[in-house]
Amino acid sequence: MTDENSVTPLGGEGREVISWYVPPERGTEVVCCYVQSEPLPRSVRPQPPQAAAPGKKKRGWVIFVALAAVLAVVVGITTLLVSVFSEETDPGLPNGGNAGSIVDISGSEHCFIPTLPAAPGLRMELAAPRETALTPVEVYWEMGPATVTVLATDAAGNTSMGTGVLLTEDGYFITNAHVVSGAVQGMIALDSGQTYEIRLAGYAPEQDIAVLKAVNAEGLTPAEFCDSDYCSVGETVYAIGNPLNLNLRGTFTNGIISGLERQMMLDGKTLTMLQTNAAVNNGNSGGPLINEYGQVIGIITMKMSQNSSGAEAVVEGLGFALPTSQVAYVVNDILAFGEFRGIPTFGFTIVTEQAEDGSTYVTVRSVEEGQAAEAAGVLAGDVVLAADGQPIRDNWDLLDYRRTIHAGDTVDLTILRDGQEMHCFVTLTATK
Repeated sequence: MTDENSVTPLGGEGREVISWYVPPERGTEVVCCYVQSEPLPRSVRPQPPQAAAPGKKKRGWVIFVALAAVLAVVVGITTLLVSVFSEETDPGLPNGGNAGSIVDISGSEHCFIPTLPAAPGLRMELAAPRETALTPVEVYWEMGPATVTVLATDAAGNTSMGTGVLLTEDGYFITNAHVVSGAVQGMIALDSGQTYEIRLAGYAPEQDIAVLKAVNAEGLTPAEFCDSDYCSVGETVYAIGNPLNLNLRGTFTNGIISGLERQMMLDGKTLTMLQTNAAVNNGNSGGPLINEYGQVIGIITMKMSQNSSGAEAVVEGLGFALPTSQVAYVVNDILAFGEFRGIPTFGFTIVTEQAEDGSTYVTVRSVEEGQAAEAAGVLAGDVVLAADGQPIRDNWDLLDYRRTIHAGDTVDLTILRDGQEMHCFVTLTATK
């Protein structure tokens, strides 16, 4: 996972380094994370550990089921690990394959995994929050099968690990671009241990999103995605991912939403993030941030770190995820065109207002100079009645409709101005 404002003592830009040491009997992942050089406020530094409260006894059958599940995962992990590192004497690997290598998973603007043609018939749909919250156990059982382990290998044979979220039953999934940057091939593993080779549908490093597909997959369990614009600070959230190494694959943590619309720097780019105190670590990158209804509201991307020594090596409770309200634009562009062309914008701001009869309507608050709405003749104070014939009653209606179209499309806005209906044809421009 990429660290905010990270620096490396070796010089150059900050990056995550993953080393694999492979002794004869088994493989073990070793992670070294370069971290922020400037001291952070004391209020966010880790506190001395407190004595843990004694845990409650579990019923015997619960333990049995848990152990059986762990055993199944271990078998899957062993198979996966052997398949990835079986060529221990391959001269193409560093030191004859007996020692690992350094992998920069965030330093490339390109991914070289073989590509797929565009799939314009597919879309990432965003739902409203469900009415009934789930228990943590129910969230895990629902989202576990939709969360995958991603292994990406570069031309030198170096392998990085991250997490992904299934989008479709036939294997399309979302992860961070930095998980697969520089990779020439890759594979995913389901929670069952089943593995698939992967292909690249599209790669948007400026948004840190990549869409890939498992080859010949069918009958998989996709996640349900919720519009993150519904989120509020304090809501319960969960994370599933693969922190640090394969032995911790499928780790499930919980917390709350700690902040909205955090402007964070990632490899020199500013991204808007959801902030959470749910425990996330290197290897969680690309995994789901989940609401209490079992729906994905974000793609985990980074955590904040401070320095590499002593008890202050990692700052706890500062994790960040890309909100689905933005991810959907990137994913849908990738599916339609094979690349991210930009978030479509009308070039105006709107506000939802209430009429005397209790109904709502949308008013244009301001029009940006030189943008699409101004060119189409939209004025501040206009009431937006419809977009391409679809009724617009509040901000959500227009935002939802905008997610179905792309930059360059022309939208027929039905406008009410001074009691008269008129049409303005707005050709959407792109923002990245």
